[in-house]
Amino acid sequence: MATAPKFRKYRYLQPSVFWSIRQSFSKRLALLIASLSLAFPLLVWAAVSYAGLVPAIFLPTPTAVIAAGLKMFAEDNLIVDVLMSSSRVLAGFLVAAVIGVPIGIAMGTFYSMDNLFAPIVGTVRYMPVTAFVPLIVIWLGLGESSKVLIIMLGVVLYNAVMVADAVKFIPSEMINVAYTLGAGRRDALFKVIIPAAFPSVLDTLRVNISGAWNFLVIAELVAAQNGLGFKIIQAQRFLQTEKVLFCIALIGVIGLVIDYGLKWMSQKLTPWADQTRH
Repeated sequence: MATAPKFRKYRYLQPSVFWSIRQSFSKRLALLIASLSLAFPLLVWAAVSYAGLVPAIFLPTPTAVIAAGLKMFAEDNLIVDVLMSSSRVLAGFLVAAVIGVPIGIAMGTFYSMDNLFAPIVGTVRYMPVTAFVPLIVIWLGLGESSKVLIIMLGVVLYNAVMVADAVKFIPSEMINVAYTLGAGRRDALFKVIIPAAFPSVLDTLRVNISGAWNFLVIAELVAAQNGLGFKIIQAQRFLQTEKVLFCIALIGVIGLVIDYGLKWMSQKLTPWADQTRH
C-alpha cells in the first residue's frame, strides 16, 4: 500500500547580523570588526612585552619598536629602502602579470594550450624559488635584474593557474550565444571571454601581489645594499629585534594599502562585478 509522501516542514530563517550568508553587511560594523582584528594582537603583544613575560631581545615593546622605526627613518634613510623594495616588487610583479595572465587566458580558453602549458606549469610551480637563486646569480649576476627575476618567478605561475581557472568558470552558454549571434573565435575571445574574466583577473593580481612581497626578502639576499629585506637581514645579524619587527610591520602596512587600493581600482573598473565580491 502506497504511503503519502512526507513533506519537509519549512521554517523561516531568523535574522542574523554575523551569520547571514552573502547578505548585506553594515560598513560601519565591518570597519569596527576589522579594527578589532588588528587591535587584538597588538594588545596581546603590548600586555606580554610590557609585563616582561618575554625578554626584550625576543619581544620588544611597541614603544621600543616605534622608536627604532622613527630612528631608522631619521638616521638610516629608511625611505630609500622602502622605495627600492617597492620598485623591485613592482617590476617583478608587472613582468609576472605580463607573462602569467596571457598564459592563463590561453590555458583556460584553448584545450590545446592547456595541454601544452599545464605539465610544465604544474611541475615548476612546486619547485622552490630559493633553489633557483644560485642559478640566477650565475646567469644574471648580483644586479637588480636577478632580484626582479626571483620575485617574478615566485608569482608568475600562480598568476597563470588562477587566471586559467577563472576563464574555465565562464559559462559555455555565454560563448555559444556569441557564436549564435555571428561572433567568430576572435570576437568570442576578446569580446566575451576576456571581459567576463577581467574582474577575476584583477582579483588574482590583488591576491598574488602579496606573494611578490613575500619573495622580497629572498630577492634582497642576493647582494642587496638597500631595501626592507636587506634591513631585516642586517638587523637580525645584530640581534636588533625591534628593527626587524618594525620593518615587518611596515611591509604589512604597505601591503594593506596596496590591497585596499587594488580593491578600490577593481570596483571602479568593473562595477558590474561588485555583487560577487566580498
